Amino acid sequence: MLPPNYSDICKPVNDLFSKDYPFGALKLEVKTTTANGVSFTVNGAQDIKSGAIISELKTKYADKVNGLTYTESWNTANLVTGQVEIANKFAKGLKLELSGSSALNSAKRALRTKINYQQDNLFARVNVDALNPAVTADVTISRDGALAGAELAYNLNSGAVTKTNSTLGFAGPDYMITMQGNNSLNMFQLAFYQRVTANVEAGARAVYDYKNPEGGVSAELATKYVLDKDAFVKAKVDNSGRMGLSFTQTLRPGVKLSLAGLFDTTRLQENAHKMGAALTFEA
Repeated sequence: MLPPNYSDICKPVNDLFSKDYPFGALKLEVKTTTANGVSFTVNGAQDIKSGAIISELKTKYADKVNGLTYTESWNTANLVTGQVEIANKFAKGLKLELSGSSALNSAKRALRTKINYQQDNLFARVNVDALNPAVTADVTISRDGALAGAELAYNLNSGAVTKTNSTLGFAGPDYMITMQGNNSLNMFQLAFYQRVTANVEAGARAVYDYKNPEGGVSAELATKYVLDKDAFVKAKVDNSGRMGLSFTQTLRPGVKLSLAGLFDTTRLQENAHKMGAALTFEA
């Protein structure tokens, strides 16, 4: 079993709660790919409340023969980024990344290197921030469905550990259970995901913060139901009374529309709700 990287251990349940919910914004995404393998992606979003618009142009070229990928982007904040990846060139399962960014209207700069190493039961990563000296490392191991992972961040300037997270879990053929200890074991999350049938997915999360015991346990439930091959609906609710609903329809091959709303059921008569829509074109 190939384990996921540490950030993706809880991806099935996280996607169930967050993906296809464009709350509070109108979003547009256009993806195209040329004959020689260069892909272009244009993203744009307008905040419904403030009217602010952000957008990004991204290009990506992949040389699969040599395991080389180059990505660059430019957004409306005048931030230019570039990334080079080399995969499986020096050893099987080894990927090297070099990325940098520069704000054209300020002195904001970033330069990072990342090493990924993946084998049958292991996924390890080391990320080094060169300009703001810091090292982040994480590892995930798996065996017979059992998963264990840990993440550590260390600031070289202050000589202090800035982040410690850990996860234990078990993944079956159609379900996953995880328990995470974050913020130096001050915050715990228990999550469950199951593909109930071919058309139905369900998930739940519970979070407890030791630093805020008065807040108690926050809990969420979510589900997804596939109507047909071109449409599905999603719903989620938490113990604060917030309910999210979304509907996604493939209008034609390569064109997808998502509509969503987040409603505060404790204040139905007030202006406390968020609506949103996302339209995606892909060719």
